[in-house]
Amino acid sequence: MNDTTRTRALTAMVALGLIALTSACSDGAGDSAQAGAGDGTGAAVGVPLPAEAQHVHGAGVDPESGEVLVATHAGLYTLPAPDRPTREATVPTHVGPAIDLMGFAVQGPGHYLASGHPEGGTDMPDPVGLIETRDGGGSWEALSLAGESDFHALASAGDLVVGFDGALRATEDGVAWTDLDPAVEAAALAVSDDGRTVVATTRQGPVRSTDGGAGFAAVPDAPPLALVDWVPGGSTVFGVAVDGGVYRSDDAGESWARTGELSGAPEALHADEDQVIVVADLHVARSTDEGATFDGW
Repeated sequence: MNDTTRTRALTAMVALGLIALTSACSDGAGDSAQAGAGDGTGAAVGVPLPAEAQHVHGAGVDPESGEVLVATHAGLYTLPAPDRPTREATVPTHVGPAIDLMGFAVQGPGHYLASGHPEGGTDMPDPVGLIETRDGGGSWEALSLAGESDFHALASAGDLVVGFDGALRATEDGVAWTDLDPAVEAAALAVSDDGRTVVATTRQGPVRSTDGGAGFAAVPDAPPLALVDWVPGGSTVFGVAVDGGVYRSDDAGESWARTGELSGAPEALHADEDQVIVVADLHVARSTDEGATFDGW
């Protein structure tokens, strides 16, 4: 089994494990309250992406322009900044080559990291390894592991990048990688500003490290989170469960409180001090009240 096949198999196992865990954790009252939240029966909320996107693997916000970034099967889409007075109509715009962007992380203005597979006539190896753009997604270049690795999860804090490509790894220069806890099969990752705390979603539920990913421990009484993202500048982490429930932690992932829910199957999450953005069922939804309510913009 090659690296790409192994990674896809592990990702499928994580998803199935989270679904099973959600079912096991449900009770009668919860089932009634959450009906339609993540089972596809509720109306999709937010800005629709074109059908060509097919599915979504990551989301972010450019720290300078405020544009919302959505990494999809067909490549990168951008949406105008929600709070800019002169913003254009909220219509997704495809940027750059056709690459099935898997893991996705924002490093700085116009500077993003990703992984995945080339589509169509894109002249890149498959898988592409760790790639970067410094022109807002217009072009991508390989940093490392080209033709070897397909990172299905990426998270960054400063120069530190943590990724999962069948194994959990970290790099500070995008080239040399250090292996982390081999027992963790991460579906999503979130990293603190100092790089010491890492939260990962797994088929057994969320796990947490306080030594930069060298070792992880299960989070007691945690919801079955599928997605996580760290709010820069503090200890707040947001998560989305497979049932669409939105959760917030103010103690770096040690404890979680439900803040709201979003209908549809969650695909990607971005959180910062101003907003929570969730992509579900190819719709990009935004909350400015910590996930209590969602809408487009």
